[in-house]
Amino acid sequence: MRKKKVPLRKCVACNENKPKKELIRIVKNKEGLVDVDLTGKMNGRGAYICYNIDCFNEAQKSKKLDRVLAIQVPAEVYDKLMGILDADE
Repeated sequence: MRKKKVPLRKCVACNENKPKKELIRIVKNKEGLVDVDLTGKMNGRGAYICYNIDCFNEAQKSKKLDRVLAIQVPAEVYDKLMGILDADE
């Protein structure tokens, strides 16, 4: 039996390749709205970040998500990400 290929994605903060299921996806749709996509299936441009508070702090401080998505990420998205990371711990 053949092994199923595991899709890898790169965290914008630490630049590590990890399986897609181990990362949080932040997506910008065609209307320019930015949201957290926990399903990984929303339409739009996606950026990934680790389930790690250090990666979150690095991405927020250096505005890496803004650069990757080519739009200013609203504070509500960072608040939602912080809530997800707090719930994991």
